[in-house]
Amino acid sequence: MKTISKNVLLAAFALAISAAPALADDVKAGDLVISQPWSRATPGGAKVAGGYLVIENKGTAPDRLIGGSADIAGKFEIHEMAVENGVMKMRAFDKGLTIEPGKTVKFAPGGYHLMLEELKGPLKQGDKVPVTLQFEKAGKVAVSLDVQGVGAQAPGGAGHSGHMDMKPDHSGMKMK
Repeated sequence: MKTISKNVLLAAFALAISAAPALADDVKAGDLVISQPWSRATPGGAKVAGGYLVIENKGTAPDRLIGGSADIAGKFEIHEMAVENGVMKMRAFDKGLTIEPGKTVKFAPGGYHLMLEELKGPLKQGDKVPVTLQFEKAGKVAVSLDVQGVGAQAPGGAGHSGHMDMKPDHSGMKMK
């Protein structure tokens, strides 16, 4: 009887793991580790989407995310959402976003994000959207955004949002 119960529990655990959304593996580029790349599904006709991920600099020198591209979008920018005088504003980083050594930057709804504009089609839940990030030192880095549901706040339904451990270099920002 105990053996059957253990087998049932193991089978249930295996099923639960296989049913959980798969997250992309970490991507290493120079001293940078890029993890948890994801996006949200977009409604038909939407022309913009956000991309989210975590960038950790394990090195001793800063690197800068200076741009990128995605075949599904005509335009790719690095943005930040921030509240100024009680008003939520979005800014583009024209000269990139510095990732200081030993720091982690989290791109998440309501904070830093990749802005995919002029979408050529909708992002559908379950899709993987290839994007190329361009870093000043690490160069071009290919990642794949795992498309979550329309209202997702984090990859795989986790509840984390915002950014951490990092003060951006605002010198390259412009108002949009």
